[in-house]
Amino acid sequence: MRREDFTFYNLTSKEHSKDISFFFPGWRGEEERVVVFAPHDDDAILGPGYLLQAVQVFGGEVHVVIFCNGSGGYSLIEHKHLITALRFRETIRAYAKLGIPEVRIHRLDYEDYSVWPFIGWHLPGKEEGTFRKVLPLLRRIGATRLLLPNGYKEHLDHTATFMVGAFDGPQAGDPVMADWGEARSISTFLQYAVWSDFSPEDALLQGRNSEIRANLAIKAPYEAEQVIRDAMQEYETQAKIVAGLLESRKERKINEREVMEVYLRFEPRPKCDYRKYVDYLISIDK
Repeated sequence: MRREDFTFYNLTSKEHSKDISFFFPGWRGEEERVVVFAPHDDDAILGPGYLLQAVQVFGGEVHVVIFCNGSGGYSLIEHKHLITALRFRETIRAYAKLGIPEVRIHRLDYEDYSVWPFIGWHLPGKEEGTFRKVLPLLRRIGATRLLLPNGYKEHLDHTATFMVGAFDGPQAGDPVMADWGEARSISTFLQYAVWSDFSPEDALLQGRNSEIRANLAIKAPYEAEQVIRDAMQEYETQAKIVAGLLESRKERKINEREVMEVYLRFEPRPKCDYRKYVDYLISIDK
């Protein structure tokens, strides 16, 4: 695939470009480290798979942080005590199809359906939570852009992973926890969707049709979809689930040559503009 095979869209301004900086302002090519948080091992393939391919075509490096170990993903009872080891191997093969080597796959090994109770640093049971793992990891990678799962009505692990990224991501660039690595600011935060639509909040605030909840989209060649399908075939233990997921992906098809996926760019630390409140109070006083 070539750079000209991808088109990037701003759904609010209704503009498009062949330049990835439309998604990632100030794109710096080989200096970029795009990190995707995946609640489960296949989510970073099914959600932002086209964008991960585009990032590499545009010179960036992709890292995947997998939160859950796949312990709840067995469809056959005989796989119950083997599933984490099986999916470990399947994941390495699957991401290799996307050009992402094992060294750039980082595992946090939380049990499935269980990320939520580990959010934070010091937990009530005296153990350390997600913050202690995620902040040093982001700094060590040198993350420049962060892709997070949809935090709105998708899955409890997805919501929890989103919350971790939305909090820990900005903290990675703060002058805190100096012994946890050099502070590095992350420039862009995007949410990707696996199966649920995003919150309507941004659409309502920006004046878009509330049915158009994403504010960014990427158009890719069908070749990018074929890469996703080839990668997902590596999850042999998930054959029954994969069949349904691949069937649903037909909705992403624009025509015989092109497919698309959507994103929601958001500000994890929206600054309060006090001037508007000052002006409003003055207008009331008058």
